[in-house]
Amino acid sequence: MKLAILATLFTMLLTANSIYDFKVDGLSGGTIDFAQFKGKKILIVNTASECGYTPQYDGLEKLYETYKDKLVIVGFPANNFGAQEPGSNEQIGAFCRKNYGVTFPMAAKVSVKGEDIAPLFQYLVAEAKKQGVADPIKWNFTKFLVDENGNLVHVFPSKVEPMSDELTGYLK
Repeated sequence: MKLAILATLFTMLLTANSIYDFKVDGLSGGTIDFAQFKGKKILIVNTASECGYTPQYDGLEKLYETYKDKLVIVGFPANNFGAQEPGSNEQIGAFCRKNYGVTFPMAAKVSVKGEDIAPLFQYLVAEAKKQGVADPIKWNFTKFLVDENGNLVHVFPSKVEPMSDELTGYLK
């Protein structure tokens, strides 16, 4: 079974020519199909509920509400750094809604680094390397901004606040 899953993921990675080729499981079920976001900018963020950067959920929600006509945010809970996302998908969803009122799409928990890195993040890391960013995901709340045509525009480190001029400058 594991081998079949790995083979599927490997095939998906080899055939992924753009961000729009990816479909991921949603946090509350269903599928998030990146093809539906064509024509909008996409901000992909690896998140965690027990991180010093967790309050950025507030800024991400504000960013989403402010720019949702031209931007979609997709959060990806991950437990790769300091075991700061130990919960289940259900627990993460409840935490995000209750504490931060998150309404932007959230994907099911994934790995964003290491041997078990999710195919989407393998793709994003490879795209970042093409731009000279060798190791883009150093901690939770790394942000990947993709333009309306599916091209990676910029990688923002964890410390960059969602509503900062540094990030919103790409949205105006």
